[in-house]
Amino acid sequence: MNPISIVLLGLAMSTDAFAAALGKGAGMAKPRLVEALRVGLIFGVVEAITPVIGWLLGSAASSLIEDIDHWVAFALLSALGLHMLWKAIRGDEDDAPDEQKNGLVSVALTGLATSIDAMAVGVGLAFINVNIVLVATVIGVCTFVMVTLGIMAGRALGALIGKRAEMVGGIILIAVGATILYEHLHAA
Repeated sequence: MNPISIVLLGLAMSTDAFAAALGKGAGMAKPRLVEALRVGLIFGVVEAITPVIGWLLGSAASSLIEDIDHWVAFALLSALGLHMLWKAIRGDEDDAPDEQKNGLVSVALTGLATSIDAMAVGVGLAFINVNIVLVATVIGVCTFVMVTLGIMAGRALGALIGKRAEMVGGIILIAVGATILYEHLHAA
């Protein structure tokens, strides 16, 4: 994977967390930077760990499907991208009370829920030649930054761009999958 694809992947993986952060920020009376950094750190760490777990799982199976690995990566990324688009169009309302939305356990569970797609991406990345530590670090840093910004911007922008961010993330995932497929097919 080239550096641009890695950064785009990191941004794509952080968009659902960004959308969740916008919602959390919108639910906070006046989010402070310290609170935003705490939530961003939790999301970033979780989002960085899950692709490594997925990569380890995928690495165990990579020798079995080595000839079609690029198709697997493309299919997984495209499916995740389409799922993100579907979720953004369908819409999900969070009816939990504010005090339940902002507790440490709640933030960690939300971070885990928004990082399941990163685990699946990690599985797909196991089938191509990629430095998983670098990719996971980029995903974690992008998520940290995007969530911190999302919390701070959430009060003003949450309702306006929350689902659009997830749509852009879905489109980027599909584009990264297509790029992997293109690079692999044209390298042969």
